[in-house]
Amino acid sequence: MAISSRTYNLVGTNMTLANQAVTLAFINPGTTATLEIIRVSVSQSSSTTSAMQRIQLNTQVTAFPTLTSATPQKTSTGDGNSVITGGTAGAAGTSGINASAEGAGTKTVLYSDSFNILNGWLWLPTPEERIVLPAGSSSGFGVHLPAAPSSTGGWNVVVVFREF
Repeated sequence: MAISSRTYNLVGTNMTLANQAVTLAFINPGTTATLEIIRVSVSQSSSTTSAMQRIQLNTQVTAFPTLTSATPQKTSTGDGNSVITGGTAGAAGTSGINASAEGAGTKTVLYSDSFNILNGWLWLPTPEERIVLPAGSSSGFGVHLPAAPSSTGGWNVVVVFREF
């Protein structure tokens, strides 16, 4: 079995979202590493009522969302810490979750879908479909709900990415 190194998880657990369109997770590459988005999953655990929810994967240029700071966690104990650190402003080299404000920067939709909130959502692209954010890029990557969810409690998000 091959061991993938320099792979990290940005995790938001049991989040209570603002009752608006909201960015669940945001990562902005710094100047030292290119980021490759490997997988994204979204779920919720507070509602038992079936409802459809729109979701988008996007890039965003300044101004970025206002976030809750979240530091990516390594998936291999042999790796060093990620070059990405937790931050609240979406600045280069930082990541965060659960935006309280979206920022005025233009969002470019890279992938759009919808899912039933009782089932959750998984984006697992083939290698050719993975999103790559070059080091020094002027935009960050976001997991965004473009419409307010029918239930705002108990949301979870995981973004798995690799640095190279």
